[in-house]
Amino acid sequence: KLSAGNKSTRFAMSNSWPPNDCSLINAGDTSWILVSCALVLLMTPGLAFFYGGLVHRTSVLTIIMQCFISMGVTSMVWVVIGFSLAFGEDRGGVIGTPASYAMLTNLDGCTPTGYPMSSGTGQIPGILFAGYQMMFAIIAPALITGAFADRVRFKAYLIFIVLWLILVYCPFVHWVWSPNGFLAVWGVKDFAGGIVVHISAGFAALASIFVVGRRQYASDEERHRMQLPHNRTFVALGTGLLWVGWFGFNGGSAIASNSQAAFALVNSSIAASVAMVTWMCIEWVHIGKPTLIGACIGAIAGLATITPAAGFVRPWAGFVIGAVTGFGCYGCVQIRDILKWDDALDVWGVHGMGGLFGTLMLGFLADEDIGGQGRSGLFFGKQLAACVGTAVYSFVVSYVLLVVVNLVTPIVPDASEIAMGLDVSLHGEQAYDDEALDLSKSSPKDWDAYGNSASYEGAANTVYQQARAIPVQSQSYAPPPAQPPAQPQYAPQQQPQAAPAYGGHQVVQLQPAPQPIQVQQMPQQVIQVPPPGFAPQY
Repeated sequence: KLSAGNKSTRFAMSNSWPPNDCSLINAGDTSWILVSCALVLLMTPGLAFFYGGLVHRTSVLTIIMQCFISMGVTSMVWVVIGFSLAFGEDRGGVIGTPASYAMLTNLDGCTPTGYPMSSGTGQIPGILFAGYQMMFAIIAPALITGAFADRVRFKAYLIFIVLWLILVYCPFVHWVWSPNGFLAVWGVKDFAGGIVVHISAGFAALASIFVVGRRQYASDEERHRMQLPHNRTFVALGTGLLWVGWFGFNGGSAIASNSQAAFALVNSSIAASVAMVTWMCIEWVHIGKPTLIGACIGAIAGLATITPAAGFVRPWAGFVIGAVTGFGCYGCVQIRDILKWDDALDVWGVHGMGGLFGTLMLGFLADEDIGGQGRSGLFFGKQLAACVGTAVYSFVVSYVLLVVVNLVTPIVPDASEIAMGLDVSLHGEQAYDDEALDLSKSSPKDWDAYGNSASYEGAANTVYQQARAIPVQSQSYAPPPAQPPAQPQYAPQQQPQAAPAYGGHQVVQLQPAPQPIQVQQMPQQVIQVPPPGFAPQY
């Protein structure tokens, strides 16, 4: 009987295909993994919104396109060869046989992936397991795009992700999650992708910034303006989608609807919450204000860090991991800034180092009653070795791949493409189609070397004013000078008038003079204003 708790411990390759027997399939487990598939796929559009809000408005479509196209390209690679390389018949503990599941053959509706299932849990269709793993493969290369934002041509990116999936991601999956992978056999644990997804993508992102170089700006003011997030609401929306999707990412990695899935889901939310608050407090002290962007990044860092440990620890450990994440990942972002590494959206500091921290903390926080793996010094040493080895492998291979791709087709856009903005120059589109701000109709001479029109601010102001029907004037409006108030006019004093006598007495009746009225002159109209203390007399 196979032990429960990790993808790599659920399946063992069988030389003879198991029967297409639907009695092997558990409806509850299958239902949960079906839902988890949808949740994990939702993470990639969420990532697109998260990244899209953080970049400048002239490259928002470029990075969204890079995320979305991963759903198409990665799915094709996974069906043709990727799943076979990751989970196919083992070759020396290093890679799977490409022909094992080419075009997802040998995966009938009730055949459990070619692996005999344990008698208690994990009884899902093999085709579903392949589809669930495909969702992980989709988001892994999309994570890398945040590092080289504004600096990579689309064709070069497509070539790179195909090679990266085959030479980096699929081998990592086989090493850690296939039961015959050499790291799995050695005893390394990664519940949902701290090594396989986050370390692999994070250190590939670090390699990419050394190949494509830093973004160039005319001044520090220009750099600050171009690197400001253009839409913070997109960032918040993306964070929410990622957070919800992570329940399927981590909770579904139990490959069953059981208590371990429940622990993984709850631990994920705890770690994200604590990391969000910790990051916010550190930022509040550091820069003087708590920001929405900081809170969102902190939550994502917490989710990335808990990923390798989610199904192996208790909730109190998830709380600890979230707190450590806030300090650790925030510190890595500051180190990156000091070293002037132009990791545009901090993929290395949040995902690469977050996955590494979580994998290491699992070594001394694991609880045997939760996932079948206890904490120990030996286990921590294995986790450390796996982190270092996989980080180095991902960095080196990714660096070499990018250099090779650059020999085939230039990776970095030329100055004219950058000047026009990558959305327009690479995709012929722009995110915001205001006629006055139509960048594609601008003359190159109107643009500086960094994608900003000389009349951009003026055009934006014109649109703003026209939308509110306010005339655009070259000079500020000045009201006409106020006229001096008119002098009070008084009626001449009238003499007492005789009144009829009553009872032998003469009654004198006086007519009061009209009260003074002040007239204040206003442009195009006259408003009568009574003087202070005026009270009508009747």
